[in-house]
Amino acid sequence: MFDFMPADVRPRPIQRSIPIRALAQSQEFTRAVQLRGQKPLVLDQLGDTVVMQQRFWGRVDVAMVNRAQITKPLRLLELLQENGLRRTPVILSPQSLTPDLAKLGAVPLISPAQVAQLELTTSKSERRAALHQKWRNRLNHAESQNLRVKCENMPLDPDHWLLQADAKQQGQRGYRNWPMDLTLAYVHENPGKAKLFQAFEDREVIAAVLILCHGNSATYHISHSTDRGRSLSAHNLLMWKAMNWLAAQDYLQLDLGLINTEDAAGLARFKLGTGAKLHSLGGTWAYWPPMGRLLGPLAALDRRLMTPRKTGQA
Repeated sequence: MFDFMPADVRPRPIQRSIPIRALAQSQEFTRAVQLRGQKPLVLDQLGDTVVMQQRFWGRVDVAMVNRAQITKPLRLLELLQENGLRRTPVILSPQSLTPDLAKLGAVPLISPAQVAQLELTTSKSERRAALHQKWRNRLNHAESQNLRVKCENMPLDPDHWLLQADAKQQGQRGYRNWPMDLTLAYVHENPGKAKLFQAFEDREVIAAVLILCHGNSATYHISHSTDRGRSLSAHNLLMWKAMNWLAAQDYLQLDLGLINTEDAAGLARFKLGTGAKLHSLGGTWAYWPPMGRLLGPLAALDRRLMTPRKTGQA
């Protein structure tokens, strides 16, 4: 039993006239952080590239460019200086590999991670065929349990059970997600763009997934499943319904986030089991304008650090 219309089954042509942007580079994200009092710099000369600014230890200002498609790294660095950041350290984490940063004096800090990206432009039957066999078996199991899936806008409620469960889980497992107030700011500033999918057994909610929509794509944000939900494979059912709903709304891609096969192997298998493909990010670089190209030779010595780490599909 489902509370929303099934997705269309017709394949749709891939439309790339508007580029797919990561969540951190979206207008929706910018509106959310502005509500929290932050003032990101938006470079309209480079396709509205978002530059966050943060002060560390109460005195050191740092500019951060996260998940941007940096096709013109030199122009980016010039624009940062033109906008008053001549002596501000810059942390660059490109959406894709950007080796030219080394030639400009940026120093590599962290090697490229990988994210799972799921294309949504195929038909429903093609998406199902792309599921890994074990993932599909769990979906079949969930579909046989007479669960009810509900899709609605995320309530603007700090006491919502999913937000509370995620906060507790972060503390137990020692990882950090968005602060709750940022998620609520996103909900407030982007009506209808934070979609909550919940699975019910009778009247009891046993699992939930929160998807953030932005531009022509979406991002898997947070999720939680009870012990009963796990036993019924409810998470697989929710992801399947979310994928189909997004496709029916003409979203082109679902970003499932980082893949970590060392510390979160189970979650990595779940994400890749959807048929998602691995995409290598561009690593993390540091650039300090006063040094300019003087650090170029140092960056060249450490280029091996910026070679993408290989992650096997589970």
